[in-house]
Formats: sequence, structure tokens, C-alpha cells
Amino acid sequence: MTDAATPVTPPHEPESVHQGGFDLGGPPEAGKHYRVLARKYRPSSFEDLIGQDAVVRTVSNAFETGRIPQAWILTGVRGVGKTTTARILARALNYELPDGSVKGPTIHMPVPGVHCQAIMESRHMDVLEMDAASHTGVDDVRQINDSVRYAPASARYKVYIIDEVHMLSTAAFNAFLKTLEEPPEHAKFVFATTEIRKVPVTVLSRCQRFDLRRVDADVLMGHLANIAGKENVEVEPEALGIIARAAEGSVRDSLSLFDQAIAHAAGPVRADAVRQMLGLADRTRVIDLFDSLVRGDIASAFREFREQYDTGADPIVVLSDLAEFVNFVTRVKIVPATADNVAFGETERVRARDFASKLSMRVLSRMWQMLLKGITELQAATRPAAAAEMVLVRIAYVADMPTPDEAIRMLDQNGGASPVAASSSASGFATSASTVSSMSSSAARASSAPRASAEASARPQMMAPESDTQSAPAAMKIASFPELVALAGGKRDLMIKGALEAHVRLVRIEDGRLELALEPSAPRTLVNDLSRKLEQWTGRRWTVIVSNEPGQATLRSQNETQKNQRERAAEADPRVQEVLARFPGAKVIEVRKLAPESPESDVSGEDPAETPDNDDL
Repeated sequence: MTDAATPVTPPHEPESVHQGGFDLGGPPEAGKHYRVLARKYRPSSFEDLIGQDAVVRTVSNAFETGRIPQAWILTGVRGVGKTTTARILARALNYELPDGSVKGPTIHMPVPGVHCQAIMESRHMDVLEMDAASHTGVDDVRQINDSVRYAPASARYKVYIIDEVHMLSTAAFNAFLKTLEEPPEHAKFVFATTEIRKVPVTVLSRCQRFDLRRVDADVLMGHLANIAGKENVEVEPEALGIIARAAEGSVRDSLSLFDQAIAHAAGPVRADAVRQMLGLADRTRVIDLFDSLVRGDIASAFREFREQYDTGADPIVVLSDLAEFVNFVTRVKIVPATADNVAFGETERVRARDFASKLSMRVLSRMWQMLLKGITELQAATRPAAAAEMVLVRIAYVADMPTPDEAIRMLDQNGGASPVAASSSASGFATSASTVSSMSSSAARASSAPRASAEASARPQMMAPESDTQSAPAAMKIASFPELVALAGGKRDLMIKGALEAHVRLVRIEDGRLELALEPSAPRTLVNDLSRKLEQWTGRRWTVIVSNEPGQATLRSQNETQKNQRERAAEADPRVQEVLARFPGAKVIEVRKLAPESPESDVSGEDPAETPDNDDL
């Protein structure tokens, strides 16, 4: 039985795919050994390398000018082509045609040379490959040091390719240094590693370093589409985009996933089949979930999440896909050209543009932070689905909540309208979170008075007379130092309040004038900060003077003195002394002054637990 979609080739005319002059075989036939795509389409020349233009350009210039170093070190993530590039370098160094027309190293290799096939198949006697993960000792390096002295048997250069070189021991690296610095003219070294930081600096300084970058998703899509044409496989562009993004810049991973997708589909490769294979949620449904969250429609978000969960989607994967879409919308908002990336589906790009034009950066950044924290919570939760629903609740209720400054601006611009309603109408989305509205309104009311006062004093000519009489507060009078400290606490300025209590000794205070002495530990900017704050809070200018008089004790010292006096008075009480005598080691920790008990306490609804008794001593 032969699949109807697979072309049948006569036995005497086998269909083949040629890459770099090598016969890599075509679609698998009955009885023929199958080679995975990652090996079948392995590059064999610099022209075949994708996404590594900087490396190819540097090596090309070095070969053309004759500036060939004795050692290279290639670094990058898994699957970007480090070992393949090392073999191509070995092939270019030893490229030779049977007629002897090529006299030296070259990057132009249009047809296979004398040594090419053996080098690319890792069986040439002058190109030695060693896996440092399994040969980590100094004895393995000593064998290389002993053999490097002898000339190559048939090739132009002896090339030593050491993969995962960071796995060598410290003694092995030290044994390598002299040979690596002054090797024979016929020896070249090519190192490959995924952990460049683990390679000693003494080794790095003796090598030319090349960083192989991740391959862009659109480049991977083109590469996979080209392979799909050679393999006679029908595949949807969206499916190629999913595979390219899942590979995260690794060519080998993309080919392995594509190989798996072909086997999984058993026919045309569809996007839905690839999502099912990778355990991903439907991208359209993830976007619908995102839409429900930014609209504050929690019921719709719950329903959408439960439908995805019932079809087998992992809650962690759903939130991860949601975070990825938040990142995509943010990038589109910052750089609109990002939406032209063909690695993303048409629906995803169109809706991302729409969201980017309506949502603020504040909303997107908050959603991103809450999703990251939520994914961490899900990984430790015993019930991931329930934990994911609680994350969705937090996002829907809080993600569109304005900051206090934004709430104040919205109130000023909208004449006292709800900041959440104003924000929702401006962004094109309506929110149903009444809790957010009340929290934002109260936060705006708490700090709107000083802001209005400061703006009124700084820009009187820009406000109408009616708004001056309505928004500018009357000048506040302060008659005592405790009132000043209480005002700082009411304004939530904890730094000024703490400085007044701990570092300021009052000399005298009058309305508009404050004379004080400072402790040595007082901040240098305290006087200026206090003068500016008083002007903002009271609506009038204050004169703050540092006096040479000693002044009163600080409030903190006074409180400590009163506390000590209460404790000593309590300890002198006969009842307390009797308790301390009965319980050796007991001591008075705190003495609180209780308000006198009123007969209306029961009527007013006070808690009976607040009734004073001896337990408060």
C-alpha cells in the first residue's frame, strides 16, 4: 500500500535532494532507512547556513585575506549549528579538487572535493572530533598534544573539533594552553560550547570567538517551507509559525518538531494538529480570553478558561500563552512594525493591533506582572485550575485600575467623574469592577486637596475665579507642634512625620512661623523639605528657623519618658506587685491608658472586648 499523496518513483530513477553537492535522499521509500530531517538537511557549506550572516562574513573575509587563526570557539544555544559550522570550517580548510585547481583554504565549495564527504560524515582521519562531555580528563588532552606534532596523512590541515569544551576539567584546560597558543602550522582547533562563561579566560584569549545567534522565526518558517516542498508535504503557514515559535531560534529543534508534526498529522500538517501535538491552547481562544479580561467580564473569562481546560489544555500553558500574547501586544504598541511578522497568524496580528491602540502601557505591564506571578503560583498549587481562575479574577479587577496620580488627573479633567469610568471610555473597554472604582475614587479624594492647592498657588492665571473658590482650600492654621505632626500623618508623609518626632526639638511655634532645634542625626534637607511641605499643606508660606536654643525634648523622648513613668507607676501598684510575686520572672510589658467607660457604650454598639479591665495592665 502506498499513500496516494506520496509520489511513486521508479526504482531505476530514485528521486534525490542535493544540498551542497551531497546526495541527501528524497522522500522515504519502502525498505529504505529513514533519516530524520535534522540530519538529512544538515548544512554542508557556508551558503546553506541560515541566520548566521555575521559569522559567514567574518570567516569569508579571513579566508580571502589569508588571516586564518589557529583556533576558533563557537558559542550559542542548542541547535543553532555550532558542530555543523565546525565541520564546514574543517571542510573549507581542506577543500581540494581532484585536478588540484584549488591551492588553499576557500569558502567557495560548489562541488564536493576530495575530502568533503568524509569530513561531513565525521570519518576523516585528519579531522578529529572529540566530545568533551565524555572525555573530560587531562589524559584525553595529552593524546591530542602528542598527535598534533605529526603532519596530516592526506588533508591540508589537521583539524581538532572539541564539542562542549566547557566540560573539560581545569587540569585538562591547563594542559591545552601551550599547544593552543603555539600549535604547528598544520593544526587548527575548533571549539563549540553552550556555556561560554565556564571556559577559562586563558583559553578564550587564544581563540577567535563567534557567537551564533538564534534564528528568527520568519527565517525558520522559510527554511521549513523549503524543506516541506522537497519532502512533498502539504503544510499550513500557521502551522509553520507555531513550530518556528516553539523552537525558540533553534534550527535543530524546529526540524525535529516538524518531523514529529508530519508523523502526527499523517497527511497535510494543520495548525490545530500542531497545537494538539505541542499541548498548546487554541490561539484564537487565548485572544478571546484576553479580550474578556480587559473588558472586566469575569463570567466570560471563566467560561472560556473552563472550555479550554475541559478540552485538555494545561492551566499553566494557558496562562503562559496569555502572557506571550500580552508581550506581543506590548511590542506592537511600542514598535507597530512587529505586527508584520509572518510568524504570527493573521488573526493574531490584526487583533494585536486593535488591542495595542486601545490599551495603555500601564494595563499591559500590570497584566504581565500578574501573569508571571500567577504562573509561579500555579506551579506550586495542588489545584492548578482553581489557582488559574483566581489569577484571572485578580487581572480582571485590578489590571485596569488607575494609579493615584492618574486618578487625580482624570478627576480634574472630567469634573469629578469616576476615574475608572473615564479610563475605560478612553481605552475603548468598559469595566464592571465597582470595587476598583470606589478604591480609586477614595484614593483620589485623599490626595486631591493638596494637589489642588499647589496647582492653584503655582498657576493662578490659568483657572477661572469660580474654580478658585470651589477647589482651593482655606488657609489652615496650626497652633501647636502635635497638630503639625498629626497633619504630616494625615497627609501620609511618613518621612516628615518620623523626622518631626525623632529629630526635631521645638523652640516655639506661631501661625506661619516655626522655630526649632535639630538633633545631630537630622537629615540635612529637613528644613527645606518641611518649609515646602507646610506651604503645600496649609496654603500659605511658612518661615522655618533653626535656633541655637536647646528647645523641648523630642516627641519620641517625651513618649519614652511617659512610658517609663507609667510602667514605674504600674509596678508600684500593690495589685501588680502581688501578681509579679506570684509569677516569678513576670514583668510589665506595656501600660495603656483606657478611656473612661460610658453608660451608652452598649447602646452605641461598641465591642464588649474594649471594656477596660485589669488584663490591660
